Amino acid sequence: MMTIEAFSLYIMICVLAPLIGAFTLLFLFVFEKRIDLVEKEKNEIALENELQKAQYNQLTQEIQPHFFFNTMNSILSLARLERKQELIHSIETFSKILKHKYKTNTTFITLDEELSYITAYLDIQKIRFRERLDYEIIADDTVRKAIILPFLLQTLVENAFKHSFDKKAGKADLKIQVEQHENTLSINVINSLPNEEEHTAAGTGIGLSNITKRLNILFPNDEKSVGIKHSSEYTTVTVTFPLVFKNELKE
Repeated sequence: MMTIEAFSLYIMICVLAPLIGAFTLLFLFVFEKRIDLVEKEKNEIALENELQKAQYNQLTQEIQPHFFFNTMNSILSLARLERKQELIHSIETFSKILKHKYKTNTTFITLDEELSYITAYLDIQKIRFRERLDYEIIADDTVRKAIILPFLLQTLVENAFKHSFDKKAGKADLKIQVEQHENTLSINVINSLPNEEEHTAAGTGIGLSNITKRLNILFPNDEKSVGIKHSSEYTTVTVTFPLVFKNELKE
């Protein structure tokens, strides 16, 4: 015969068992929904990343035809002037540019790689402009492994030729200056023979607008800026973005 204590325990178990079962099922249901939500968020993030990557690659490709068109014009001008040795050298240099172009298919490269690329471009322009063109590149070794947008310098330097050097006679001076400011990197491209009207238009055109869009994709939550300043003798284009070194990036 059951004691009162045993009977009370039996009644309690009978009452609590369905409640425990119900709470267990509810917990499993909520947990399953949470897993589904996390998986959905994971897929949405992956899709967003792929969309941004596609958009980034599209924006990167937009500016390349302009660069190659202008470079071919430079080479063509040498051919018309029958400057054979310079023409051969420029074609060899252009082949290096093409090699770099087809190797550069990532969302970023190092500053050192970009400087090597732009030096080849300036080498061609130096052949074309001869003593009229002087250029200087100032970049400390400590920042040469920092990441940069592919073809960022190319866009800024190309604008200097397109909107100033190709349109105005006189001495053409170009300076590329890279500066570190705590956790940011500033790239300044300074050119003589400024044309304020043309450069203002360029600021809203494909070149600088493209840089702005790509910076927004690569550094969505960080401070960055693209700006133009004019003086009576020079035009300065400055691009500032977070200082990140290649070895700091997550694979």
